[in-house]
Amino acid sequence: MAENVRAAVLVEPGRIEIREFPRPSLMEGGLLVRPILAGICESDTHFFKGESVQYAGTPRETHGPYPAVPGHENVARVVEARHPRDSRITDFYGNEVNEGDRIIVSPDMVCGKCYWCRHTYGFSWCDNLRSYGHIDASVAPHLLGGWSELMCVLPGSHIYKIGDDVSDEIAVLAEPMAVTFSLDIVKGQSGLPIEGFTSGSTVVVFGVSPVGLCHLVKARLLGAGTIIAIDTSDYRLAFVKDYGATHVLNQGATTRAERIQFVKDLTQGRGADVVIECAGDPPVVVEGIDTLRQGGTFLEVGHFVDAGDITLNPHRHLCAKSIRLLGQVNLAYTGIMPSVKLMQENQGKYDFNKVVSHRFPLSRASDGVSCFMDPASMKVVICPE
Repeated sequence: MAENVRAAVLVEPGRIEIREFPRPSLMEGGLLVRPILAGICESDTHFFKGESVQYAGTPRETHGPYPAVPGHENVARVVEARHPRDSRITDFYGNEVNEGDRIIVSPDMVCGKCYWCRHTYGFSWCDNLRSYGHIDASVAPHLLGGWSELMCVLPGSHIYKIGDDVSDEIAVLAEPMAVTFSLDIVKGQSGLPIEGFTSGSTVVVFGVSPVGLCHLVKARLLGAGTIIAIDTSDYRLAFVKDYGATHVLNQGATTRAERIQFVKDLTQGRGADVVIECAGDPPVVVEGIDTLRQGGTFLEVGHFVDAGDITLNPHRHLCAKSIRLLGQVNLAYTGIMPSVKLMQENQGKYDFNKVVSHRFPLSRASDGVSCFMDPASMKVVICPE
């Protein structure tokens, strides 16, 4: 079946072009899918700006690549399935997958054989990691990202079959919600009342774009008390009031000292129990630690790419305050379907369908990126023409 397939290609920093590629021929165990919704992520905007170093200092460190077909938050429908001769293609839970089925595609392809694959439960620390949306598009099969008319899903990828009861909007949010399993780790450290994250804890979330909103919702569902959201966008701050935030602060309308004092005033001078950094802005890390109480927990999830260095005083910021500092990159692929179920069960409280605020056809992918970088947006997605 000879035909060309259009895709949005990030050719170089700041430039997206619509290009055509040959329809890929599938390997045994592979799928060809038609993306329904493909999310635009904060990491996509970093790549657009040329900030493309991921997993720095680890064996899986990557730079770019350019060109690439972006799109790693994908819900899609299977249009072609090449089952192996002696078996059938199944999803993460063993359910058979066929043409016409709707699936969520985990962004990360892991080898399953390296030390990290065998010793970490569900987190993609693989030494041989490859990620959809971040693969050289000049090399066949080219279409390894969701900003395309058709996407190639390679054999062995983690896929999740979903039923008609799961909306496309919840499905496309499964990946950022799965990132919040870092909060489950924090919750698991709560062996004593002064540790980790306990019921009624005061939580501060820096940055409430979609991944920050997901952390805010998760904190609320895990039993947080007061939740303070801090962002530069009045739109997003107003938005998260309907998703569990009890207080909001605009970073541009307040000083650093005013924000820290605001949190202390709410906590009898102690500071927040938990601070979650989702802004991806290096100076926020130090401010966040200064916002913590003694023995508080700082969760860093916002710096998915290398955005630069900061100056930190080990005595003042770490030892004297006896903080717990947890850095977490990437999602838990074991958390994709639990995240879907979490959103489904709480749809009556929080309308997750509304989190998808803007939709752009493939031909306007560049406009979609610009929209997502505008403060008056939440989740922006690429969808069929």
